[in-house]
Amino acid sequence: MAPTPTDALGAPGIPARWTSSAKSGVGTALSPACPIWFTISHGILNEVYYPGLDSACTRDMGLVVTGPGGYFSEEKRDAVHSVEPFEDGVPAYRLVNTAADGTYRIEKRIVTDPERPALLQEISFTLLTGAVADHRVYALLAPHLVNAGMANTAWVADYEGKTVLFASGRGVCLALASSLPWGACSAGYVGVSDGWQQLRRGGRLDPACRRAEDGNVALTGEIGFSPSTTKALLALGFGTTPQEAAENASASLKRGFAPAAKSYAEKWRDWQASLLPLDRHIAGINTYRVSTAVLATHRSSDGAAVASLSIPWGFSMGDDDLGGYHLVWPRDLVETAGGFLAAGDPAQALEILAYLRSIQQPDGHWPQNAWLDGSAYWRGIQMDECAFPLLLADALRRAGHLPCARLLAFMPMVERAASYVVRNGPVTGEDRWEEDAGYSPFTLAVEIAALLAAADMFEICDKREPANYLRETADVWNDQIERWTYVAGTSLCEEVGIEGYYVRIAPPDTAGAASPKDGYVPIKNRPPGDADRPAEAIVSPDALALVRFGLRAADDPRIVDTVKVIDARLRCDLPQGPVWYRYTGDGYGEHADGAPFDGTGQGRPWPLLVGERAHYELAAGRKDKAASLLKTFEGSAGPSGLMPEQVWDGLDMPERELRHGGPSGSAMPLVWAHSEHIKLLRSLSDGAVFDMPPQSVKRYIEDGTVAPRRTWRFNHKVRTMPAGKMLRIELLARAVVHWSSDAWATIHDAATIENAFGIHLTDLPVADVPPGNMIVFTFFWPDAGRWENVDFSVGIDKLD
Repeated sequence: MAPTPTDALGAPGIPARWTSSAKSGVGTALSPACPIWFTISHGILNEVYYPGLDSACTRDMGLVVTGPGGYFSEEKRDAVHSVEPFEDGVPAYRLVNTAADGTYRIEKRIVTDPERPALLQEISFTLLTGAVADHRVYALLAPHLVNAGMANTAWVADYEGKTVLFASGRGVCLALASSLPWGACSAGYVGVSDGWQQLRRGGRLDPACRRAEDGNVALTGEIGFSPSTTKALLALGFGTTPQEAAENASASLKRGFAPAAKSYAEKWRDWQASLLPLDRHIAGINTYRVSTAVLATHRSSDGAAVASLSIPWGFSMGDDDLGGYHLVWPRDLVETAGGFLAAGDPAQALEILAYLRSIQQPDGHWPQNAWLDGSAYWRGIQMDECAFPLLLADALRRAGHLPCARLLAFMPMVERAASYVVRNGPVTGEDRWEEDAGYSPFTLAVEIAALLAAADMFEICDKREPANYLRETADVWNDQIERWTYVAGTSLCEEVGIEGYYVRIAPPDTAGAASPKDGYVPIKNRPPGDADRPAEAIVSPDALALVRFGLRAADDPRIVDTVKVIDARLRCDLPQGPVWYRYTGDGYGEHADGAPFDGTGQGRPWPLLVGERAHYELAAGRKDKAASLLKTFEGSAGPSGLMPEQVWDGLDMPERELRHGGPSGSAMPLVWAHSEHIKLLRSLSDGAVFDMPPQSVKRYIEDGTVAPRRTWRFNHKVRTMPAGKMLRIELLARAVVHWSSDAWATIHDAATIENAFGIHLTDLPVADVPPGNMIVFTFFWPDAGRWENVDFSVGIDKLD
């Protein structure tokens, strides 16, 4: 049966794909009336998000120019692009796309309408050679409604007597309207009957293609330019119905570009003026205002912020990559709040803290990452993400933005989080790179600093006993960082000429305390058979967190030696300066030939780590070196100042858009990197690391506090402990500890006491038991009326 005159052929189209993650601009109106966020790359609009930061609704929208003799030119591929903001700190953009063959120039100005969910593009078309009447300009729009390129429907219809291009999917609709009358229009299936295919093959649109249902669809419309009319305004409206979307587009067209742009810029200008003056101008770019704008464009009115408005290697990713980076990572969110705080906007940081409170899970942890409504996407447990919100709350308290009365409103969140960390740490289910379980120096540093911060907040609220317990636990964990994560006498030590170093992560050992020399770490994103490496063979800049969070001094010989290993193994000298890899053998990045990451690859250098290294240098008193690294950090940005997740360390590959030292195909911008940039500017201005927690510095570096005990738990069975310390037994139910230090010749019973965190504990007085002896114990469970019927043991070693 032949299709009807309004049906496009080729359903459902080719498999859907996203677009480049290398953004040159991101923007949004600072107005709750306009829940739209947009991105720009290659001279055109890319993903537009509506009604939330986690809902991408388009792939891209660009222009095609046709002319005599089969002339066909697509601006994103066949033109030279330039982009600049309206002014410093205002993420509205002027784009100029000049055809590489010199035929035309397209100028655009892009903003969102602060009064409604609509995006405006003011487009000027200038023909540089030939006659205007012989050329036509078409808008091509690829709807990907609510994070999916498939199962969308597109059609051409009238609204209030004017042609409008529509699309719908998953409860969201969009409408594209033009101030100039549309000429020929079409709706088709991508790769088969879409407007690009029609124009490329025959130079015209098929008037029969007016609707494409349930597929990977595209909309195309001829903009009515003429020799006397070379400027048009396109409005992309959104809504829950086609009529609502069309009404929003129509209303923005009627209002016009100038009023919307004026209001948009004023709101941004006023906000930027309220921030601390940390401005830096590099090659015509105010890097500070770029970073502050990036933070604010990635936030929603409820306090949420996503990691990036991009999908890494998006041009190779389909609908199965639902999240991209437009998800909430609690760690990245706290880093974002820290950036706002460093820039002088505590109100944004407080809103983020309130949002974190709203998505905290009943047991006290936070999802590994989540949609804006708090529903988990990945379901791993990262203990740094469970601890970071405690550091944010305390930073706000110490800065005077969370006085006692207001702190009380957040104490239930603090109590649940502290309880979760103290009951489930120190081992993490995944490290900060979403990968391996075990003892991570970075995670340990965050956990310990967070417990001390929480203890201060408990004490302010007259909860001294739980505060003391948190500090005692922090001390026990801090004492064992080297036992868990520091190695000496390895072949790498001999090669670099050092005594020892901190490893990236030590695997958990269910039989007792893990040793970094035992077992293997499974490196993710590596080909089968090339994943497991000895823990002592893997190093990472993560160890610098021990300094950043105040647990070890910058000049501690163990830290100094670790820095030497980091530089020997992970430093990459690029045109902008040294940039570091995440860890030995990292597989998250492009392949050696530049092909996109596809589950395996080769990790590339991270500019974020330059900022972390600069903070270490500042902590070590080397401000000049930190300032030099700031230049390297900023030199790793894209042409418009946006910071990428990774930079390319190979030879130039123009065909893959990879330039030595330039952004790779990973996420850009990475909000975490921009937060680190702002914090580094603030730290250099202050002459001290802005976000270093003072509690850990005082307790461990200045006072040298040492724990008088070790702790045994079922989820953390220590096998040995130093002589001269007590042994604390911690359980999740009431028990009598039946124990002996002389092979059951003498027997002791100790009843546990429940503390404020639901932990049942008792301290065994074994400090005088000499080395070589064994503490043996079992449990009687009164509530169940039974014995454990298994003996456990802890050996006594010599003093640490």
